[in-house]
Amino acid sequence: MIRILFIGDIIGRAGRKAVQKELPRLLAERKPDVVVANCENLAHGFGITGDTIEEMTTSGIHCFTSGNHIFDKKEARTLLEDRPYVLRPMNYPPEVPGNGSITIPLPEGRSVTVVSMLGRAFMPPVDCPFRTMDRFLEKRDTDIMLVDFHGEATAEKAAFAFEFDGKVTAVVGTHTHVQTADERTLPRGTVFLTDAGMTGAMDSVIGVEKETAIRRMRTGIKEHLTPARGRYWVCGCEVTVDGNGHAAIERIMIKSKEGE
Repeated sequence: MIRILFIGDIIGRAGRKAVQKELPRLLAERKPDVVVANCENLAHGFGITGDTIEEMTTSGIHCFTSGNHIFDKKEARTLLEDRPYVLRPMNYPPEVPGNGSITIPLPEGRSVTVVSMLGRAFMPPVDCPFRTMDRFLEKRDTDIMLVDFHGEATAEKAAFAFEFDGKVTAVVGTHTHVQTADERTLPRGTVFLTDAGMTGAMDSVIGVEKETAIRRMRTGIKEHLTPARGRYWVCGCEVTVDGNGHAAIERIMIKSKEGE
């Protein structure tokens, strides 16, 4: 049995601290072969830095998917070139630094390929995720493939999952920071979850200080959003694949206790 632990969008310090506190227990209980996390909000809610990536790899995360905020910090270009386990969306133009996928070897000749893909609905202009995936699958050389589809529109995520049902092992959505309760196995065997949810402060508006978010919505005046702190939750899922290639998916949500 191959186990893949996927952690939803880690937001700022609260999210990183939540991973540091809860991941050791998840590793001990579930014993995943691969741990994947979406990192695009690691550094104060927007983008990544070397220190924040190092903090999370030290905690036990093997590779990182991302999305439209991956280049918010200038140093991301160098980080993506130097760290192949930190992915940018595959459907960015080919001249963009970094890789859109990584294949992680496992015992007994098996491997897991992780793909980072960005949706186009309500997102910055990128190449078509469907055609990008078509081209990638032409050279597929792994038996297990997980795709993080980072998208705003739930319909786009579902359409992508159904289009590649039976061609990839799992499609897990990110970006909305709200975990959906629709985990399922599609007709041809691909497992799908519309959104894994976020890892960060619970008392927040999708991870940021609620007062600032409310003020922006009431006034229409753009203000800098700051990640919230306090009680946290860790959201994500576990994908398991048996020796026959049959996959299953389970949602994960861990809430901190009062005072933590």
